[in-house]
Amino acid sequence: MDNGVSAGSTASTSTLGHIALGLTLLAFGIGHTGVIAGVTPADSVSLATYVGGLALFVLGILEFRGGNGFNGTAFAGLGAFWFTWAAGLTAADGKVSADAAGSFFVLFALLGLTLTLGASGGLFGQAVYGLFTLSLVLLAVAAFSGTGGLGKAAGWAAALAGLLAWYGATAALAHWPVALPGSSRRGAVAPG
Repeated sequence: MDNGVSAGSTASTSTLGHIALGLTLLAFGIGHTGVIAGVTPADSVSLATYVGGLALFVLGILEFRGGNGFNGTAFAGLGAFWFTWAAGLTAADGKVSADAAGSFFVLFALLGLTLTLGASGGLFGQAVYGLFTLSLVLLAVAAFSGTGGLGKAAGWAAALAGLLAWYGATAALAHWPVALPGSSRRGAVAPG
């Protein structure tokens, strides 16, 4: 690729990445909550594979190329998470051992914790990644203990994280503020 040809602006790939993350988290979360009859986490496999996995990973590479190491790490790492989760669920027809599933969620909760602590979007960005991390920890505990109620709580945390990521991307496109009233970060418009 010619060095004079841009791979896209950081803002556009960042915004699209947050939309992809938000939609994938919403689908994943809603599947775990059971709030819609007949909708399960397995129903989000296609979205997780292509939007959360493939698209987010490619956007992460573009973010790295554009010089945004945090979003590059977040999008590529989360793309790997979504792709692996979807592939594992599909390959095993949902018959992964509880210990394997719990370990998987613990490992990616560590990535979520890293993203929470490193989020450059202030409290808004930290909330997105913090809720995602909480959902993974709850899913891990649910898998290890066999407690279905924790899985539903994890779904609500993931769905809320998805709504926040989606809102943050929408706010960036619409030039809406995401900072809380009275906060010193009034100009911030995008998480991460």
